[in-house]
Order: sequence, then C-alpha cells, then structure tokens
Amino acid sequence: MSFKKIELDQLSFNPFLSIGRDWMLLTGGTSEKFNTMTASWGQLGRLWNKNVLTAYIRPNRYTFEFVDKDDCFTASFFTMAHRKELSFCGSNSGRDVDKVKETGLTPVELDGRMAFEEAEMVFVLRKLYTYDMQESGFVTDDGFPQAFYSADPYHKAFICEITAAYVKE
Repeated sequence: MSFKKIELDQLSFNPFLSIGRDWMLLTGGTSEKFNTMTASWGQLGRLWNKNVLTAYIRPNRYTFEFVDKDDCFTASFFTMAHRKELSFCGSNSGRDVDKVKETGLTPVELDGRMAFEEAEMVFVLRKLYTYDMQESGFVTDDGFPQAFYSADPYHKAFICEITAAYVKE
C-alpha cells in the first residue's frame, strides 16, 4: 500500500464523519520512537491564511509528550473498518503497551513523520499556536466542565498548519 501526495483542494471528505465518527490517530515522534493516540475531537478550516487542523490532547496522555516537544506530527484518518485498532489505541497507553504490535497497524514515514499504512488519508501538521483550555473559558452553563473534566485534566489545543495531505493510491 502506498500514498500519493495531493493538494488540499482535491480533497472530498466530511470532517464531521472523519473525525467524530470514524476517528483519527494523532502521532508524534520519529521512526526511532513515536506514539499514537485516537482522537475524535478536532476542527479543520482556515486561520491566518493557512489551512489548519486543531487537535486537542490532554497533558496526561503519552502522545502529548511527543507532540508537545516537536514542531510537527500527523493526523491519520481511517474508516470504520479499523474501529477495533483505534479503540485499542484510544484506551491503552503507549507507556504500557506496544500499540503497533498489539493492533497490527503498519507504521509509515511521510515527510519525516510517522503515520499508518492502513489510513485512508494523512495530514502532516506543523504547529502554529497552542493554548491550554480551562474552566474559566466556558461561557455557557451546559455542564461541559463537569461532563468532560471532572476527573481528567483540561486539553491543550494545537492549532496546526496542514503542510501536506496524502491519500491511499
């Protein structure tokens, strides 16, 4: 299996389904040492005249260490056919298990960043801006802090330029 690089204006996909339903893997690090985690939250759009993806990662996640310290990482998009593998990557820590070995996913290097051969599409991301989410930022009383952060730390947001897009050939 291989990927071909395409221009972003050639993409035809629904980000609400690709992120929210099918999920993606956020992967930081190099071929020598990397980690990946499942994400079902994120945004795509235009900011500062750039095509961007905003990823949200809790600081207690192992992948956070890799993404936070490097300039670039990837977002790999899958179909529902890989739900079992993505479920495993989202509920197990790379500190404790070898996610590649346990899931059978095949690491591949794209533009010097790690992704997975089984993905339908991969974005290579370059961090532009980060911020820490916090309770004081909520402007409604919809119960989000209690529902999403009662026992877990608030996410850090990573606004990233999409520097390359790859699709399966």
